[in-house]
Amino acid sequence: MGDFILIKTTLAGTDIQISPVGLGTVKIGRDQGVKYPNGFKIPDDHQVSELLALCQDLGINLIDTAPAYGNSETRLGPLLRGQRAKWVICSKAGEEFDSATGESSYIFTPEHIRSSVERSLRRLETDYIDIVLIHSDGNDMQIINEFGALDVLNDLKAEGKIRAGGMSGKTVEGGIETLKRSDCAMVTYNLNQPEEAAVLDYAHQHHKGILIKKALASGHLCLNEGEDPVLASFNFIFRHPGVHSAIVGTINPDHLQKNVAAVKRAIETMV
Repeated sequence: MGDFILIKTTLAGTDIQISPVGLGTVKIGRDQGVKYPNGFKIPDDHQVSELLALCQDLGINLIDTAPAYGNSETRLGPLLRGQRAKWVICSKAGEEFDSATGESSYIFTPEHIRSSVERSLRRLETDYIDIVLIHSDGNDMQIINEFGALDVLNDLKAEGKIRAGGMSGKTVEGGIETLKRSDCAMVTYNLNQPEEAAVLDYAHQHHKGILIKKALASGHLCLNEGEDPVLASFNFIFRHPGVHSAIVGTINPDHLQKNVAAVKRAIETMV
């Protein structure tokens, strides 16, 4: 498996070393209201532990979670006991998921952002979270300007509770403003949705961090016949020099290994 080990990179503007692939964990905590084309069964603790071990073997150290991912954080805390130093954890604040109704709600007040992060610290059984992103509902500029959500993350960073802050946004304007005021942004960027490329451009020009969500369009990619959608996707994503890591939300070990192999090929062709 050594041939497939990913090389870490530094998230621009920070001292955080991350793998170019991150494991998205919505599928270990929630199976309601998710936008994947195929159904899935939430894996048990043994299956998740094996997936995490595979990540380590492949060189993946970035885990992406959120309060909105059902009980993902609550499950990860015990599963990562004794391993904290091996992982870079990215969580979020602002979106709440109600398992009783299967619906999300959004709260961006400073008080809620702070209490959400402190709750995540308890759930994840850690003294710090490496990256915390505001989980936008699409009103990026209102969240930044009216609620001051990024300011709260800056305060939490100064207190040592998080190492870097930013937003998982939905607009170009919001993404760029996020990078002006914080460390990094999580951006939708794939073959079907290249519209936020300007955020990546800004990040590269100003030495800021970029994480990619929906790298494979949540499994909905449509390509020409005969094309390998995974390889084509990662070739497209990593062709942009502003990209540091792409989040892959799989619970299938075979898919994970194929994604890592495709990312390695994509990165190697860029060198």
